[in-house]
Amino acid sequence: MKTIVPTRVAIIIYAIVIGIFGLTHLVHAKIMAAVVPIPGGIIWVYITGIGLILAAIAFIINKAVKLAGYLLALFLLIVIVLVHIPHATEDLPSLTMLLKDVALMAAAIMIANTGK
Repeated sequence: MKTIVPTRVAIIIYAIVIGIFGLTHLVHAKIMAAVVPIPGGIIWVYITGIGLILAAIAFIINKAVKLAGYLLALFLLIVIVLVHIPHATEDLPSLTMLLKDVALMAAAIMIANTGK
């Protein structure tokens, strides 16, 4: 079967989304710090924002993709376990955020598996 959208294009689209999430972490760090369940709050928001941007850059320039993808997946797993699972049954938006991050984590693993 012929590929309609090349994998490389999909990876770049994913990278742009991840990069925007990273920028959002930096711009709205004070707001996001309120949901960080571990000591350090705002510092972790800044660190993860930078990490998201670096992962996006790695995907776009196609360097260290395996490392970036697996680190991104690990970060998302931590967010899923510490932030989303405790609140998943409270309301529909919480469940939606959990499912979104599970899908993003799976995509990060797929991208990691394509990289070097």
